[in-house]
Amino acid sequence: MLKTRTITAIALLTVFLLATFSAPIQLFGALIAGVLVLAAWEWARLLGLQRNTQFVYAALVGAVLVWNMSASKAGSSISPEVAIGLYKVAAIFWLGVVPFVFIRRPLLTAGIWRWFLLAVGIILFLAAWQALLVARTHGAFFVLSLLSIVWLADSGAYFAGRQFGSRKLAPSISPGKTWEGVLGGCLLVLLVVSGVLATQAFAPNFFLAYAAHLGTVGTLTAITGLVLVSVMGDLFESLLKRQAGVKDSSNLLPGHGGILDRIDALLPTVPLAMLLF
Repeated sequence: MLKTRTITAIALLTVFLLATFSAPIQLFGALIAGVLVLAAWEWARLLGLQRNTQFVYAALVGAVLVWNMSASKAGSSISPEVAIGLYKVAAIFWLGVVPFVFIRRPLLTAGIWRWFLLAVGIILFLAAWQALLVARTHGAFFVLSLLSIVWLADSGAYFAGRQFGSRKLAPSISPGKTWEGVLGGCLLVLLVVSGVLATQAFAPNFFLAYAAHLGTVGTLTAITGLVLVSVMGDLFESLLKRQAGVKDSSNLLPGHGGILDRIDALLPTVPLAMLLF
């Protein structure tokens, strides 16, 4: 299992880095769109749609993304005003609706909640795609530094949780997550961000762009908030899987589960980060 997981991770990272550093933005956008279409299929699957309807939903998300890609030579067809509107809708969902769900625990896989999540899911996927496209226009290191917030937070949480974890974060949703893990993830991200700000390394990047507008303290505060939002995305997908009665969103990625299992923390983080930017 470890060998399979490692091979899959290396293959995915290689493709992503090549697309980020070498591919034109249209191809980068097409790659991200393909990933999000697969994630949309898993979203519909977790929400309990019938098999044929799952593919229809994924095709609908794909059509929305393709329509937006095809209208612009730059690969980003939405006007800044509309993009900000998408980010705001995503922010309302992740910062308003999701905390309500955590508190009240409604059944998400049936009734009005299912249809609500299917509808809002289209916006969430489009907002994430748009945010990554805009980030890519600022350079490869910009988009990589943005994504590294989630990657570093996950790594820090894993190691801190294994070594020091004792206080469960949300035992009824994701028993493996601990408060110590969240703290470890935050500390690792803040350490790396502080190092980048001090050395001005890998410019231009997301952290330096934030610092130019918010200052050092404001940047570290905003990054901490984004780490916490990434945890919310992770927990929300865990709740969806628990209610759907599955361990992984799918088995598309050998050794890793599904696409949503890998991008659940990115879905809220990327649009909110670009909204602040």
